[in-house]
Amino acid sequence: MTTAAPEPKANMGQPIPRYDAVAKVTGKADYAADVPLVRPAYAFLITSAIAKGRVTAMELEEARKVRGVLDIITHENAEKLKDAKLFNDGGYVSTTNQPLKSADIAEEGQIVGVVLAESYEAAREAAHRVRVTYDARLPTTTLDSPGTTSAPAKGQVSRHEDPHVGNFDKAFATSEVQFEATYETPPQHHNPMELFATSCVWNGDRLTIYEPSQYVHGLKHGVAEQLGIEADKVRVVNSYVGGAFGSKGSMTPRTAIIASLARRLGRPVKLVATRDQGFNIATYRAETRHSIRIGANSNGKLAALSHEGWELSSRADPYAVSGTKTTTRLYDCPNVESHVAIVRADRNTPGFMRSPPEVPYMFALESAMDEVAHLLRMDPIEFRRLNDTMKEPIGGKTYTSRSLMACYDEGSKAFGWAARRSEPGSMADGDWLIGYGCATTCYPTQMAPAAARVRLQRDGRTRVEIAGHEIGNGAYTVIAQAAAERLGVPVEQVSVFIGDSDLPPAPVAGGSNSTASTCSAVMMVCDQIRQRLFKAVMPRESVVDKAKETVGLGQTPVTQAAKSDAPVDREKAFDALGVGVVEEYGEWKPEGAPLDSFRAMHKGQMRMVGGPEFKSGIAYAFGAEFVEVRVNRWTREIRVPRLLGAFAAGRIMNPRTARSQLMGGLIWGMSAALHEATEMDERYARYVNDNLADYLVPVNADTPSVEVILLSEQDDQVNPAGIKGLGELGNVGTNAAVCNALFHATGQRIRQLPVRLEKLEV
Repeated sequence: MTTAAPEPKANMGQPIPRYDAVAKVTGKADYAADVPLVRPAYAFLITSAIAKGRVTAMELEEARKVRGVLDIITHENAEKLKDAKLFNDGGYVSTTNQPLKSADIAEEGQIVGVVLAESYEAAREAAHRVRVTYDARLPTTTLDSPGTTSAPAKGQVSRHEDPHVGNFDKAFATSEVQFEATYETPPQHHNPMELFATSCVWNGDRLTIYEPSQYVHGLKHGVAEQLGIEADKVRVVNSYVGGAFGSKGSMTPRTAIIASLARRLGRPVKLVATRDQGFNIATYRAETRHSIRIGANSNGKLAALSHEGWELSSRADPYAVSGTKTTTRLYDCPNVESHVAIVRADRNTPGFMRSPPEVPYMFALESAMDEVAHLLRMDPIEFRRLNDTMKEPIGGKTYTSRSLMACYDEGSKAFGWAARRSEPGSMADGDWLIGYGCATTCYPTQMAPAAARVRLQRDGRTRVEIAGHEIGNGAYTVIAQAAAERLGVPVEQVSVFIGDSDLPPAPVAGGSNSTASTCSAVMMVCDQIRQRLFKAVMPRESVVDKAKETVGLGQTPVTQAAKSDAPVDREKAFDALGVGVVEEYGEWKPEGAPLDSFRAMHKGQMRMVGGPEFKSGIAYAFGAEFVEVRVNRWTREIRVPRLLGAFAAGRIMNPRTARSQLMGGLIWGMSAALHEATEMDERYARYVNDNLADYLVPVNADTPSVEVILLSEQDDQVNPAGIKGLGELGNVGTNAAVCNALFHATGQRIRQLPVRLEKLEV
């Protein structure tokens, strides 16, 4: 084995190469904008130059003179689409602010028009010739801008809670050590390599959409709802997604607009939005502010914890990620209170961005934990060990498994934590101050209903169909492995078909639920096939079905023989059945899922369960992250020569793809601390660095060494596959570990991200 393909430990699959690797590196993989269309028209968006006000006039004459222009659509002649419900509230759309419905402008970069032309170049030229006149009003931009409104998230956001237990005020007042601080995280944009593209083709009354999507069934139903047509007349095709990180999880306004224009024009329409337009027509991670108060005894035991959060959202939508559901349950503390408020401003609606709640909220908590450990003169790891718990404090639920301290032990040993001197500024190498920092990472184990169809041929060739999504997470690979392992066939003989809404429905590729959900469904259907094969060759009296041992809830029971590792005599079974192909379809839902889960699944509506709300306890994946920073004592230049993470996430389907995801997460977490911030022009509520030249992201030179350690962990409670999910685990807590390392190097606490050298005093 190699570093890229770690030797599998107990409860891990084989590190086989990615199923889609050759297609991607040779350019054979078709992304949404690559699909050839017959006589397409090209669309180019006209977007607002103001954040608040109205369009008073649009001069189109010069634009219409451009050769090849077919039509120009504005609010005056656009089809008025139907309203839709916010994805975060059980609907489909990323925002309820619908462009082209009126002359009103609610955010900078809002779509105010669309040019259709015979070529992309003509559409772009014409769009740049359109002159828009506005009645502009003064916008409100950030958390502290005049004109914001603030209200509790509770009551505005469905399923939001403000976790609390005990008497925080009394416990904090009597604590021997009292700590209080405020932390801030900036707005950030996903910037996936693949731009936001939509191609729409009508064949009679049937619509096919080619669009990078993390949820093809949700997009299908959302477009149908806005167009006022039946969902079975819409198909979404998307074999590969070139990066998303949450930005392609819900339906943005552009899709139904392009679909309506293709119907209006009577020919296919293709849109590829520009990089800067992507900052406004899609979602982003909103800025947050946190107030942390911690009370502890002199021996290091936590006595009181308060976490208050403020999150920015748009005027139109009460979006909040509400990360206190995690931070209030992480450590053993008898007195906890929390509160989250939504601050409304004249901005586009935020949305999911990799580890939406945990990245900003865990930054605050894990920074504060490091600060309290320093006040107590305790090692940060030992402080966390003292307050580790197998029962979360809010409801007293037991963790299905929790290997947090095992991760710290493995990680600290590999990192060389024992060589760390406790005093800040005490480690140096010439002109470079050296700092070691650590932080906890965690992410809720979540699952959602999924369906699958599996076909096994006599010669072992297998076809798996499920409308999952390949967003760079290795979905093709792990689904193939799940089927191969269950059916006892070589993985090379398994063909996986995903990314098409005509296939059996699967949940959104978000919330780190994809592998757990899709593999559980595929495994269940494979067991149904095994059951048929075993029944064909075994004496009837020896086949004992036990409903309670079935893999899928409410599904056909699976025999003990079918569930065992005993090989199936495939040739004999097929002879007995008298067929050459066996095919099964099944629908799986996790324990505790609502009664309407399957109905909702077929309507493209999420019914995700798990994490703090897991029926049998509380389910999380855990990890420990370590960072070495170097700060030049004269220039304050910051370098990060080492990142290391140790992670435990139940069953690891493929150590190679898992390592890749976690490595990327660590790098992004470091980036969230030192590089990434969407800069705002507060006068106009405008994103300034809306391009890859000015929006800073790390490159190879910024990350010389990134090490991932996968711990063996078995959790039979979470789902039939035993998978906890890890796509978002890697970048939680890293930003805090970086800042904790910076304090250790310099003695300076930075509580506002990102950390740039001008924030460090010489």
